[in-house]
Amino acid sequence: MTQAPENLPTTIGALRGSGWTSRSVREEMRANLEERLASGRPLTSAVLGYEDTVLPQLETALLAGHDVILLGERGQAKTRMIRGLVELLDEWLPIVAGSDVRDDPFNPISAYAQDLVAEKGDETPVAWLHRSHRFAEKLASPDTSMADLIGEVDPIKVAGGLFLDDPKALSYGLVPKSNRGIFAINELPDLAERIQVGLLNVLEERDVQIRGHLVRLDLDILVVATANPEDYTNRGRLITPLKDRFGSQIRTHYPQDIATEIAIIQQEAHLPTSPVPIIVPWFIDDIVARVSHVARKSHVLNQRSGVSVRLSIANYETVVANALRRTLRTGDASVVPRVSDLSAIVQSTQGKIEIDTMDDSDSDQIIAALVALAVRQAFTENVLLEEASAIVESFTHEVVVHVGDDLPAQDYLDVLAHLPVLEPPVRRVAGPTATDGEMAAALEFILEGLHLTKRLAKDASGGRALYRTRNR
Repeated sequence: MTQAPENLPTTIGALRGSGWTSRSVREEMRANLEERLASGRPLTSAVLGYEDTVLPQLETALLAGHDVILLGERGQAKTRMIRGLVELLDEWLPIVAGSDVRDDPFNPISAYAQDLVAEKGDETPVAWLHRSHRFAEKLASPDTSMADLIGEVDPIKVAGGLFLDDPKALSYGLVPKSNRGIFAINELPDLAERIQVGLLNVLEERDVQIRGHLVRLDLDILVVATANPEDYTNRGRLITPLKDRFGSQIRTHYPQDIATEIAIIQQEAHLPTSPVPIIVPWFIDDIVARVSHVARKSHVLNQRSGVSVRLSIANYETVVANALRRTLRTGDASVVPRVSDLSAIVQSTQGKIEIDTMDDSDSDQIIAALVALAVRQAFTENVLLEEASAIVESFTHEVVVHVGDDLPAQDYLDVLAHLPVLEPPVRRVAGPTATDGEMAAALEFILEGLHLTKRLAKDASGGRALYRTRNR
């Protein structure tokens, strides 16, 4: 837990003497955002691909002091953006010590804090709350109760001698406990309608009502919610008055280009530890990112549920892990993923896509087709193969090339020695300072590209394959 600096005031009297002034959470965030924008700093650097689309809209909403709902399919960094808003809060906030609702020492709203200030005056103790503790998050579900969000009468307090109608007998939910901070609710349409009604006052009048209690808490809170557009707009799962109370609605999206998807992968992927260096060729980066892009356009997949960026990250980690598994057995000098390692992503893809057919038993074939399309696009868009005709001619009836996710790099170097026409294009793809592993990966990429552009034949089984002439 972050410790507050020792020189901060510890009583209301000392706080008043320090010159500290109270301001709402919206004013606080607006002022800090204005400072960021004036100094040229972004709202957040943790989210890529939104610099010209989503983030400007979010900045505008915060400057306007709006509650915000982010609409987008799964895996579009909605939750990450919301959590990043904490950085717009002041680092330390004074509260009445012991308050469940983070009472402002100068404007207490709970019965506990009001009684304490009335009793002790300037000697009322003050505690300091770090901004990391001013954020509460709730994943909405049909069984979320009013007590979870708003509060309930605490039977233990009643058993201790308090009357049922005593405000001090209340146990507050997440919303009141988020006072003077940010409250985030994910998948908002999943809340039962009667619970959605309970949020109406929070978003408009800024107060809460708990059962029959005549309690009014003048809450100071920023509410940010997320929802899937399908649930939000088409299924009637969000009541209209609640929609109307959000000041801004912002549509998120998936990465719009391959380069952004690659940058996100490289930022988020957690690669395994390895006794030798891990080198991921540029074309493997491209292909893994491109698999997700072609999946998002596939008519075979259910696009309403989306194809998460988490698919790209998981596939990348799987491909590298498969290459590591091979390297540990072959003893190669480095871990270098190849096209044949892409066969391993079936296990990391199946749970992240929804096939839009009655029978998903052919999911392996669908995933293989997505990978093949991604490889073909990466090859045709990035490789200019001047030697294609000569390479194809070198594959006589007797020449075949074996590849596989279990073969050492030396087997590929032997192919280059036997078919020297492959050396120049492989070197161009791999780079002038390429290691043996990178040369092996580039060779396999070129052979697969020639196959997918219908210039070589291929017989495949799992991670093993052989390339041969198409004339037999």
